[in-house]
Amino acid sequence: MKIAAQSLFFVSALATLSLACSVVDGVEITFYGFPDNDPPGAGTAYNCGGRNNIAGGTGTFDDPLTFASDPNEYSQCEIIYLPYLKKYLRMEDECAQCETDWANGKAHVDIWTGSSTVNGGSTQEDCENSLTPDGGQEVLRQPASTYTVDWLALYSKV
Repeated sequence: MKIAAQSLFFVSALATLSLACSVVDGVEITFYGFPDNDPPGAGTAYNCGGRNNIAGGTGTFDDPLTFASDPNEYSQCEIIYLPYLKKYLRMEDECAQCETDWANGKAHVDIWTGSSTVNGGSTQEDCENSLTPDGGQEVLRQPASTYTVDWLALYSKV
């Protein structure tokens, strides 16, 4: 009986470890939106969370922002947390530059900004560029749902 209890404890501990948050350092962060999506618009490669292949989100755990990357770097519909922005993100799209970077050993996440129905044009692209940090950032994989969230939109056409 004691061995069975120890085995159960060991299996439970391994299951907990496999679900634990992990940190990835040095991730390149860029931004995209309606005007510079390929093709222009809000279409995404994957249907996650019932969005019907439309980019969006507010950045909460229950409504993460769309992000794009290499499908070999992140799993389809995987949720991550970005401390730099204090937002949750979900892998819903592909990114050609991210795929090139990943093939060369560089982690890269491209984050959706703006509306899923309104093209912000060059003003939105300027905003995306201003949001892009100079250095690599920390990304949390398999994050808890309790991290602080910044509710402000990354871009809103006025």
